[in-house]
Amino acid sequence: MTYQRYARAEIDVSAVAHNVRALKGLTRRGTLFCGVVKADGYGHGAVEMARAVQNAGAERLAVATVEEGVELRKAGIAGTLQLLSEPPASAVDLILEHRLIPTVCTRQFAVALGRRAAGIQREVRYHLKIDTGMNRIGVPAEHAAKFAAGLKDFPGIELEGTFTHFATADVPGDWDFESQTTQFNDALAEMRTEGVDPGIVHAANSPATILHPEVHYDMVRPGLSLYGFHPSPETATRVDLRAVRSVKAQVSYVKRIGMGEGVSYGLTWRAAAPTTVATLPLGYADGIHRAASNSMEVLIGGKRCRQIGRICMDQFVVEVPRGVEVSLGDEAVIVGTQGDETITTEEFAEHAGTINYEISCGFGMRL
Repeated sequence: MTYQRYARAEIDVSAVAHNVRALKGLTRRGTLFCGVVKADGYGHGAVEMARAVQNAGAERLAVATVEEGVELRKAGIAGTLQLLSEPPASAVDLILEHRLIPTVCTRQFAVALGRRAAGIQREVRYHLKIDTGMNRIGVPAEHAAKFAAGLKDFPGIELEGTFTHFATADVPGDWDFESQTTQFNDALAEMRTEGVDPGIVHAANSPATILHPEVHYDMVRPGLSLYGFHPSPETATRVDLRAVRSVKAQVSYVKRIGMGEGVSYGLTWRAAAPTTVATLPLGYADGIHRAASNSMEVLIGGKRCRQIGRICMDQFVVEVPRGVEVSLGDEAVIVGTQGDETITTEEFAEHAGTINYEISCGFGMRL
């Protein structure tokens, strides 16, 4: 008999392929598709998601850190792989060894990269990040053209692409989105005036890919939507996305408690009458946010069961509704479908007071 933990995540790789095709269908012919598989593929498994996204037709992959890129290379993931942020200069050797395409937004890093590449008679491609108002990283839009021109003839490096990132692409008609788009277009025009070809121009994250075809440029780079999540309610009617992951557990304990008895740390919930409760063997160490305590629901036997008491590191408890029979080993669905009921990641996120992005990345590798 093979051991299997009583808590697990199930990944539908065919749903990833469907989502890639659906998103590519929103772009004009010839637009490159860069699938973002950072943060362990948004918690779904970076290597498996990278393969699925590539097999579905993505020309490129993107990650956030050098370590994420190295992991994919060591797993045999070939093709173009780029970093969405500028790493420390100490990462230059790893970038060259694993053929990663870094982001550049400071001259110090560009010089370190170029000198090292030229020293081993290599030329490494990079993408210039322009800050158009998110104020996180990037060369300020008004300085981008001169910055790029200053690196044009620097040995060892070659500008392959230019990009920005939107802060409010998920809000239709938003003024800040329009302002960022204008700043980006102006910066691109100034680069060309300075004699710098911006290369592959890209800006569209998931919401911009779905809602704003005018900023698809040469490439789109969706992340969240690859995994079946909608970045905003407005995108739900624009494209059919399929959920990639379900989170399930099996009941590990069932008992009857008396009126007035409490459950879990702090005894924050007490039974108003004799009640059947069931324990599930996963908790906040697996991504079941403690903030959802006494709020979230799970599905058992196709019925919604309310979570009660504080969610613990490794376990939490649910109240079994009257008329529902629950036994040791019965399947519980935390995210997914059972019978006619579905609990979405978005619903779970609402109970936890956060967003689907965080919930998705938070499901731990113990599952």
